[in-house]
Amino acid sequence: MTYIVITNNNPKFMTIPETTTTVVVKDGHANPAPLGLCAFGLTTVLLNIHNAGITEMSSMILAMGIFYGGLAQVVAGIIEARKNNTFGLTAFTSYGFFWLTLVCLIVMPKLGWAPAASNESMTAYLSIWGVFTLFLFFGTLRLSRALQFIFASLALLFFLLAISHATQNEYIEHIAGYEGIICGASAIYTGMAGVLNEVYGKTVLPVGIVKT
Repeated sequence: MTYIVITNNNPKFMTIPETTTTVVVKDGHANPAPLGLCAFGLTTVLLNIHNAGITEMSSMILAMGIFYGGLAQVVAGIIEARKNNTFGLTAFTSYGFFWLTLVCLIVMPKLGWAPAASNESMTAYLSIWGVFTLFLFFGTLRLSRALQFIFASLALLFFLLAISHATQNEYIEHIAGYEGIICGASAIYTGMAGVLNEVYGKTVLPVGIVKT
């Protein structure tokens, strides 16, 4: 950049080199993944305690499905969108609305709003969610071992539940219930790892980050 400098009424030309200033914009949003994972994990464990034949289907499970498994995950997904995380947005909002649809499938027939879903319908419903989860599993191959386990076990859970509806086999449903408890517990572990590792500034609970 060239400037004109006047000294003793005599103009002189001076060239001053331009400098580049780098501005770093810090992301002010907290990490929503622990919220989404814990919301998914706790609700999944409670539902699958029922699927395993240990507890009955009650308002406790329905309330968790609406508010924690459902709405909390949708909120986490929206924050992931603000953080430009396409995977987190897709996963959390999708499974949040999955819980809301599942509650509707249970409640709507009881309110007389729609006929109850047949076993064939539930087979299709659970199978398509299994396929969706399988696709997301391939995305976790670049993220962490913990997420790989969550999505692999979740895909298996959907397929087991689909088979139990297709065959109307209660034994398979109970197997799916125990497998679902493991899946939900792994999500809780991963969510709490995100919280504790951030609080302590070191790895308290390892999740097996994939090095790319």
